[in-house]
Amino acid sequence: MPAVPAVRMRRRQRGRLAGVLTGLTALLGLAAAQASLAAAQASLAADTPDTVRVFAAASLTNALTEFGRSWTDAPHRAPSLAFAASGTLAKQIEAGAPADLYASADVKWMDYLDTRGLIDHDSRRNLLATALVVVAPIAIPGQPGPLKPVEIAMRRGFPIATAFEGKLCTGEPDVVPAGIYAKQALQSLGWWDSLQGRIVGSDDVRAALAFVERGECALGIVYATDALMSRKVRVVATFPAATHDPIVYPFALVRGARPAARAFFEQLAGASGAALFARYGFTVLAQ
Repeated sequence: MPAVPAVRMRRRQRGRLAGVLTGLTALLGLAAAQASLAAAQASLAADTPDTVRVFAAASLTNALTEFGRSWTDAPHRAPSLAFAASGTLAKQIEAGAPADLYASADVKWMDYLDTRGLIDHDSRRNLLATALVVVAPIAIPGQPGPLKPVEIAMRRGFPIATAFEGKLCTGEPDVVPAGIYAKQALQSLGWWDSLQGRIVGSDDVRAALAFVERGECALGIVYATDALMSRKVRVVATFPAATHDPIVYPFALVRGARPAARAFFEQLAGASGAALFARYGFTVLAQ
C-alpha cells in the first residue's frame, strides 16, 4: 500500500478531531439544557399555590432573573424560572409541564401553543425585540494575549468562508430560534452553502455564546442582548434586519395559569418591566 503523505494524514487527523469536538459540543449543550430543566422542574415540584411558574427563552435569563428578585422584594413569593430554548419549553408545556407564563424568542413557537389552545390567547403580547450579531472570542483561555479581530462585511459576495478558521456556533438551525434566524441571515447573504459544514448547533443561544467564550468556536451568531451580557466576546458585525425575520418576543399566560401569574405579567409588561428590559439592551415594543 502506498504511503499516505504526512500532510494528508495530518489533515485527516484534524478532520476527525473536529468531528469529535463537534459531537462533544452538542452533547455538552444538551446536557446543560437538560440539567437546567431538571432543576426548574424540581423547584416546581416544591412550589406553593402563589408561586408564579415561568418558562422563558434562555436569552431572557438575566433580565427575568433580576425581575424575579424585584418581584420577591415587593414582597411576593419567589417565582420559579425555567430557561431553555423556546421550542424545548413549548414542547414541555404541551406535554403537561406546570407553567403559568411562557415567553418565547420566536413567534412561531408561541403560535404552536396558541393553535393547540394551550395559552390564554387574549393575554398574548409581543413585548420585546432584539438584533442578530456575529461575535468572536476576545481571547482563548490558557493562551496568551488577545486574538486578532475578525473582520466581516455584511454583504453578498463577501468571502466569509476564508474570513476565519474553525467552527461557527449558533442555535440548532432548524429548531432553536437563534439558529433559525441565523440560517435565514446566512442564506440571505449567500453564505449558507460555504459555512453549512462548519456550523455547530446548540440547544439554546446561551450555550452557543458559552462555546464562543471558551474559544471552542471561532465565531458565533447570537442576539445582541446576549452579547451584551459577556465580557469574553466582541461583536464583529450586526446582520441587517432585512436578512431575517423580525426577532420578536411574545409573552402569554398559559391556559389555567394561577391568579398570581396575571399580576406578575402585568407588572412585567408595565413601566417597571420596560425599564428593566431596556437596561438589558432589548427594544421594548409599544403596547
